[in-house]
Amino acid sequence: MTDATESRATLSELGARVRAWRARRGVTRKQLAADSGLSERFLADVETGKGNVSINSLEAAARALNITILDLLQDAPRPALARAHNLLSRLDDAQLDQAYTLLASSFGLADAQGREQRIALVGLRGAGKSTLGAQLAAQRGVPFIELDREIEREAGTSMNEILLLHGQAGYRRYERRALLRVAEEHGDGVVMTTGGSIVSERETFDLLQSHFYCVWVKASPEEHMSRVVAQGDLRPFSAAHGEGAHAMGEALEDIRRILSSREVLYARADAVVDTAARTVKQSLKDLERAVPAA
Repeated sequence: MTDATESRATLSELGARVRAWRARRGVTRKQLAADSGLSERFLADVETGKGNVSINSLEAAARALNITILDLLQDAPRPALARAHNLLSRLDDAQLDQAYTLLASSFGLADAQGREQRIALVGLRGAGKSTLGAQLAAQRGVPFIELDREIEREAGTSMNEILLLHGQAGYRRYERRALLRVAEEHGDGVVMTTGGSIVSERETFDLLQSHFYCVWVKASPEEHMSRVVAQGDLRPFSAAHGEGAHAMGEALEDIRRILSSREVLYARADAVVDTAARTVKQSLKDLERAVPAA
């Protein structure tokens, strides 16, 4: 392989990683450009392997995605984490549950007391989290909370203003604070919905799982799309792609990419409820069976 060919391959791989992280975060190229201070055209060149990438521009993109430049460049996890993963991979499911409990209690990583009474619903918008969450909370006689509203309460302003003023990194800080406050205030039980991208924030998702029993509410890309359209709120789609059938087609492809990039992360949840081709009543029954008894 010539130096030029190897260089093109490296740029192509780097562009694919930037694109994958952006999809995992659920961030449009326009949003990433605004948060990083880089131009959309430059980011488009980077993602297609054509950009003349500098360390400074990579750091700006990584910072806007709330990751480190090492996260962007490296494949392997930290060496110690890799060793722990190799050890844990030898255990069966019962032993893994025991190992989780031991680690959580030994290092203070989890609030085991009451965790199973605090239910968190994760998944992409349009899966039915809010509808099912509100009904489950009513049945269990506990509060229903939307984490997005608690983040706004924590910051004292709207989601749009948080992102505009503080970027992704600032938003994630408020998210972690709100999450811990909800867990502390609702030790006796709560049902909470979360934003779809919370699973792509490793530390925050670990924090969520240590304090809440997590359920992935999933659906097909087409159902995600149709439910959001039925709600009449097309802002995320029109802002990214404009109007019309072609724009909707592109938005559906975006949903497919985001689901594909996050599937392995969503699958870390304690339970899964698939709402595809199910009525709300049927899905609620599935959710009741999926969570620990009140």
